[in-house]
Amino acid sequence: MLRIHEDMLEAIRMMRGMIAAIEKRDADLTRQLRRAASSVVLNIAEGGGSFGRVRTARYRTALGSARESLSCLRTAEAFGYVEPMPHALVAVMNRVIGTLVRVAA
Repeated sequence: MLRIHEDMLEAIRMMRGMIAAIEKRDADLTRQLRRAASSVVLNIAEGGGSFGRVRTARYRTALGSARESLSCLRTAEAFGYVEPMPHALVAVMNRVIGTLVRVAA
């Protein structure tokens, strides 16, 4: 399985406080963020056990969900629901997205 599986789980742990803060202001955005972040981890795991086009499809889905997760967090920042994302979280998300760009090609 790709190392980014664990990276994304760590990103979710880092998001906990932000998710709690967003939930107080926008339950819909919170649900979308949770679904997207979960989708990244689950599709990475599923892709790791797949072959050929199915593997590529799972990694592409994970990539889209990773970008969606990051966009949810940036949207919450823009609305003033949360402070800017910690640099460590941005770095992990960039690593996840960068790896998925390479393996989903």
